[in-house]
Amino acid sequence: MSEDSATAFQGDVLDELGDAKVQEIAGLLGTDEAGAREVVGTTVSALSGEAATVETPQEAPLQGVATLGGFATGGLMAGVLAKAAKPVANAVAKKTGLPPATVTRVVEMLVPVVLTVLTKRAAKKK
Repeated sequence: MSEDSATAFQGDVLDELGDAKVQEIAGLLGTDEAGAREVVGTTVSALSGEAATVETPQEAPLQGVATLGGFATGGLMAGVLAKAAKPVANAVAKKTGLPPATVTRVVEMLVPVVLTVLTKRAAKKK
């Protein structure tokens, strides 16, 4: 994923979240909307394996999985994302200085949104 496509992916996730969910995340994190958007971006980057500054025990959990697409693979993608959620949350917490439990809650909110974006992108390619 190039930097432009990673940025586009983050934008798609933020669009899918919508302002209300971004505000909810901001409330969880005790920050403003800009801070919430930054954490979402960092998390999406970590989930997609594109952030050079966020290291996770599992390298690029979405590489290859994102190309599978479709509803039939939703369970597979969900399983991969669920497995990656804790290490990603720990990496994002370490990078941001936020409590791991709080970041874990945010990551858990983001997983279904990331799945939705991946599914929509895969459907467009068909």
